[in-house]
Amino acid sequence: MAEATDKNELFLQNLRDAGCDGQTIRECLSLVGAKKDAQLLRLLAHRRMSLLDSLHKSQEQIDCLDFLVYQIKYGNIL
Repeated sequence: MAEATDKNELFLQNLRDAGCDGQTIRECLSLVGAKKDAQLLRLLAHRRMSLLDSLHKSQEQIDCLDFLVYQIKYGNIL
């Protein structure tokens, strides 16, 4: 029984570490309990896509800042 508890805690911690909110965590737990692996995987894939979208947006912003810094250094702005 201790092993199952450890697995549950690891699962919960992984969801938290992935930035899942309380509602998403509850949905995941419900799907695990209902043994609906396909739906769980879709939910996790959706979270992953959301994180990737955020990452790409941040990368675009970094690229814009890098370009601005480059332009300032070489006297093309200001």
